[in-house]
Amino acid sequence: MVIPTKSAEITTLLHAWSRGEPAALDRLTPLLYQELRHLAQRYMQHERAGHTLQATALINEAYLRLVDMKGVAWKDRVHFLAISARIMRRILIDAARTRASVKRGGRMVRVNHSTAVDLDRLPATDSDRAVELCALDDALNSLHQMDPRRAEVVELRFFGGLTVEETADFLHVSPQTVMRDWKIARAWLARELRR
Repeated sequence: MVIPTKSAEITTLLHAWSRGEPAALDRLTPLLYQELRHLAQRYMQHERAGHTLQATALINEAYLRLVDMKGVAWKDRVHFLAISARIMRRILIDAARTRASVKRGGRMVRVNHSTAVDLDRLPATDSDRAVELCALDDALNSLHQMDPRRAEVVELRFFGGLTVEETADFLHVSPQTVMRDWKIARAWLARELRR
């Protein structure tokens, strides 16, 4: 018997879970937890020690939201990671907006002209840079209105940590298209964030 790869095993179990097989979720949980831990570590690597949103809390909140999702026809591991990235992004943005709002006396503040969000790493949600994460989210939402695929490339690559190949597979485009979209979207976002 050939032992399936981790990705293939996750895909098989996701399909079974989608069909409503309860045993699949039991077998899937430890594998999903590892995937969520990887995403959470990427998100939380820039946070200071002792901040209010711990990686474990982020994982648990994302997992609860994922398990509560009904009727999702999971395609494969990459589909799971894409949805997970979107959920974690929402959790982090909500935390950053709360932090920025409280810090500014209940008012959101725009990023000033001299502030530039580093598009190679996530700003921390529990720091003075939380407002940058909020500004990036606003800019990404604007990009989504103009060009949904490029916004999704940013979300998958920047927030989800997916490779170029995984992103291309998920979006059903070539890796070259992903790289072109990534480059254009980053330039557009950088320009928007400087405004």
